[in-house]
Amino acid sequence: MQAEEIKTLLQQQIDSAEVQVEVDGSHVNLVVVSPAFEGLNPVKKQQLIYGVLSAQIADGTIHAVNMKTYTPAQWQQLTVNS
Repeated sequence: MQAEEIKTLLQQQIDSAEVQVEVDGSHVNLVVVSPAFEGLNPVKKQQLIYGVLSAQIADGTIHAVNMKTYTPAQWQQLTVNS
């Protein structure tokens, strides 16, 4: 699966998501920033992303997902401090 396809899926399903995707075979690295993450704990954020990618994970197209999830405020704080 191509990075652009994954990015499109996530942007269609997660409100106002800014998505960065790197694909290495069946391994996917994600950075997702969205206001949809407001008030969610890390597990709920992961579940939201896994829910979008569940079909691709189930059929083996995606074997492993490494994700970093941020609210817009968290992302702004992170980028200001770097």
